[in-house]
Amino acid sequence: MSQSWLGVVSRAHVQRGVAGGFAQVCHGKAQPLRRMKSGDIFFYYSPAVEMHGAPLKAFTAMGVVEDEEVFPFDMGGGFVPFRRRVKYLEVKETPLEALRSELDLCAAPSWGMVLRRGLIPLTDKDSSTIANAMGVDLATQRMYR
Repeated sequence: MSQSWLGVVSRAHVQRGVAGGFAQVCHGKAQPLRRMKSGDIFFYYSPAVEMHGAPLKAFTAMGVVEDEEVFPFDMGGGFVPFRRRVKYLEVKETPLEALRSELDLCAAPSWGMVLRRGLIPLTDKDSSTIANAMGVDLATQRMYR
């Protein structure tokens, strides 16, 4: 059975990942990415438009992890983050506030602190709720894996 994950990065970084077909979380650390498996569903939540920029608080991308490889990528200047290949789906950006009352993720009083981990597992209920709001039938996506 596949798992669903939520990566937390700015929208600007999400857009680079979607354009390049990769996921990068936790400032490029490899270990969080190793938790994901081929076929897992991956969502991005963006608290801000840019790192340290204007607030956004929206789910900004969704895709499927394509393989088992976690690979380094040299971005220059000595920065070599790790990435995973993700096939992103066409989705509509969805504000957290529109779903907040329905999400298990937001049920705990300190749920905002959980997001600071950078990559967290999602419940099946939350995955379906977020996917549906973004315009994706998650059951259909799972059939192809």
